[in-house]
Parts: sequence; structure tokens; C-alpha cells
Amino acid sequence: MRLLLTFLFVLTGFLAQAQVVEFYGSPASVISSGAIIPEGKKMLWTSGSTGSIADSTARAGTREQFGDTKTQALSILANFQKTLTEKGLSLKDVLMLRVYLAPDKSTGKHDYQGWYDAYAQYFGTATNPTKPIRSTIGIAGLANTDKFIEIELVAVYP
Repeated sequence: MRLLLTFLFVLTGFLAQAQVVEFYGSPASVISSGAIIPEGKKMLWTSGSTGSIADSTARAGTREQFGDTKTQALSILANFQKTLTEKGLSLKDVLMLRVYLAPDKSTGKHDYQGWYDAYAQYFGTATNPTKPIRSTIGIAGLANTDKFIEIELVAVYP
């Protein structure tokens, strides 16, 4: 009987472990190269999201209204965090981010560093060690030319 109980305990631990999303890639990287999702896992997908107004007193069409790339990215990630919480998830459950970066109209350049800095505040941290799969794509522009970043998110329920 004891042997059977030990076997069931080990088997239960193995099955529980097999139900965890497995990220792989270089431990030194800030993103994962890929992930393996256990069969039957429920997922949440979002449409592309852009940042909220950063300064409601700023004149429409000015950079101050929505902020720079980092400000917009932080806004998007904070909104995702709220949405995930409402859906019973957290940022630890994020599997993938697809990021579209448009040039900041004040500089004419893509602010990759602003995006990377915002990302680093939410992922690969002591409180959230998850390093999702991620693509960052430089594009000519977004539908709203005052916005410089749009992000899509995929999360997996634990």
C-alpha cells in the first residue's frame, strides 16, 4: 500500500509539472525563444492595444498628450495588468507579446530603448520572472500618428 501511495504521489507531481508552460531559450536573454503549452490549456488573446492619454491637459496632436514610446508602453502594460487581473490571470501568465513600433514624430526614429525599458519594469523581474516570447517590429506608422507603440498579448491560464 505504501509503495502504491508513493507511486501515486510521484505520478501526481509529474502530471502537475507537465501542465506548466515550458519556456526555453538563453537564460541570459530578456525574452524566451519559444514555449511549449500543455494540451488543453485555456488561452487569452488580446487585440492590439495602444496607450491611454498621458496628459489630459495637453493639446490634441502634441507629443505630450500620449507621451513618448516608454510612457505609452507603460500605459499599455498597466492596462494589460488590469485586464489580466479581471480575467483571473497575472503578468506571470503572459506567453507572448507582439509589439509594433512606429517612429516618434518628434525625432523621426523608432524608440526601441524606450520600449525595452518599459518591458523591463514588468517582465524578468524579481516579482515577475516570466520572460515571454516576444517580437518587436518596426513599422512606418500606426493609425493614430500620435501613438508610437501597439502591443498584442497572449496569456495562458495556469
